Amino acid sequence: MNISKAEQRTLHALAQGGAILVEKDARGKIIAVNCVTREGWTLADCTSAIFSKLKRRGLVASSKSAPYRITYAGRCAVRAQFDNR
Repeated sequence: MNISKAEQRTLHALAQGGAILVEKDARGKIIAVNCVTREGWTLADCTSAIFSKLKRRGLVASSKSAPYRITYAGRCAVRAQFDNR
């Protein structure tokens, strides 16, 4: 699967325990997307366009109105990276 650098960064943050928080308006349309890492930091690369690509491909999903998390397909698609701490 062909995944861009920004999508890889987002998936990597989600694979480490992060989540995507989505804000919706009264009609249910998505107005803001916020990717939060497990430490509580916000990932600037995660935009609504990146989120919609990941959701369309089935790499992230939400269940029971919880924040969006990475799926098994997302874990298989993400490339391994060193964690620079």
